[in-house]
Amino acid sequence: MEKNAKIYIAGIYGMVGAAIARHLRAQGFNNLIGHSSKELDLTSQKAVFDFFKTEKPDYVFLAAAKVGGIYANNSYPADFIYSNICIQTNIIHSAYIFRAKKLLFLGSSCIYPKLAEQPMKESCLLTGELEPTNEPYALAKIAGIKMCQAYNRQYHTSFISCMPTNLYGPNDNYDLMNAHVLPALVRKVHEAKSNKQDSFVVWGTGSPRREFLYVDDLAEACVFLMNEYLHDETINVGSGQEVTIKELAETIRDVVGFKGNLVFDSSKPDGTPRKLLDVSRLKSMGWVPKHTLKKGIELAYEDFLSGKVRM
Repeated sequence: MEKNAKIYIAGIYGMVGAAIARHLRAQGFNNLIGHSSKELDLTSQKAVFDFFKTEKPDYVFLAAAKVGGIYANNSYPADFIYSNICIQTNIIHSAYIFRAKKLLFLGSSCIYPKLAEQPMKESCLLTGELEPTNEPYALAKIAGIKMCQAYNRQYHTSFISCMPTNLYGPNDNYDLMNAHVLPALVRKVHEAKSNKQDSFVVWGTGSPRREFLYVDDLAEACVFLMNEYLHDETINVGSGQEVTIKELAETIRDVVGFKGNLVFDSSKPDGTPRKLLDVSRLKSMGWVPKHTLKKGIELAYEDFLSGKVRM
């Protein structure tokens, strides 16, 4: 990307979009554009078309999405599939119409089958049934991947897709009804410590294994891929390491400084038993994350304590 290029970050005020903007500015890119959902309704075809017609961005990072944890996905499946299909369809088509040089679409590791062989290679997409708790969201993301590939094939665009693992870090959502597992546990442990409780509750059995990536590492990877990756196939972005939910909760407990016990509520769903990405393709290109899980959680907790988070 040229330093003076106009770069549109869809979702610039979200966790991922804000991290991409931070990284780009640190690299000397200053011609960044983006709007809040109140300023630009990305589910509106006309609004997005008019925005692209006016701005004509050179590069597009499609980081805008409706996201949430197990509770949110179970409770609002129609919202998740409708909003995400609208957002990505409007942006991808407008990027083609107004000749963006390149677009990066951010998917999710939940696109892979529930019982996919671990670690999950990019090639396992559409080889089995999805995890039921987030199937509508996953189907929307799969549609986005296939739309990018279809436009590349028919219109010779340069639209690429990356599949990040579970993310956390600055600007995360700590609302217990909608948060993902890591920020939800950060808040639960912090409140347990503040309220001088003897224990805190963790949903499920604690046995599922998950991979996590600090969001600023993802941002660096996205800019790297925008500059270096030209292939039609999706590419995984992750740490390549996994922990059980129990181990995650224990690490968060240590970082927060809570001395109480963990209590597992097995009546709540575990979700997919294991989710680890095969990141060998990205690693072979020379990119690896900088933050360990513990260091990332320490930085995330500092952000939580700042009070500038969504609760």
